[in-house]
Amino acid sequence: MSTIQHRYCLSALIVTAMLLAACASNIPDAIRIAPDNGISIKAVQSSPNSHIDAQVRWGGAIISIDNKPNETWIEVLARPLDYEGEPNSKAADLGRFLARTNRFLDPAIYAPERKITIRGRLENTIVRLIGKHPYRFPLIQIQAHHLWPKPPEITDPWHDPWYPYPYRHDPFYDARSPYYWDPYFPHPRNRRRH
Repeated sequence: MSTIQHRYCLSALIVTAMLLAACASNIPDAIRIAPDNGISIKAVQSSPNSHIDAQVRWGGAIISIDNKPNETWIEVLARPLDYEGEPNSKAADLGRFLARTNRFLDPAIYAPERKITIRGRLENTIVRLIGKHPYRFPLIQIQAHHLWPKPPEITDPWHDPWYPYPYRHDPFYDARSPYYWDPYFPHPRNRRRH
């Protein structure tokens, strides 16, 4: 093998290693891999005693966090999880559950509406009031959890993927375009007030 071929092979190996390192997930296996039982919140609420000590992996949006002297309790509004265990914030909720850990969790970081996935052991159910309505919360002893990063804030409307498709790629749709502010230009994104 010549020196040039050797360099090309070495370069290809380095690039492949870098790509594999970039694709490596930082999500713990306990969060990515779901337990085989597939226990739902409603199943636990309807028959709590038959699911004690079962392993569950649930996630959703944090509602509140309560730091006690020796432990922290988290109330979560559950959502369906994707293939990596991330809650789908646009899906319908699946109910509420409580999770507790012996660690201190900072309320500024574990703030309301942050997405979290929790894996742990079902302890029992606790009845608490939501307003004046009694609600049966499944309680999990946390063994592993993952706090998902906040979605980036899009400040440039031109790059907002949620804008309607036909106009997102329209050059006149850009706020920097002179036609965007023209009151006589018939465009759904015309923002000029007249």
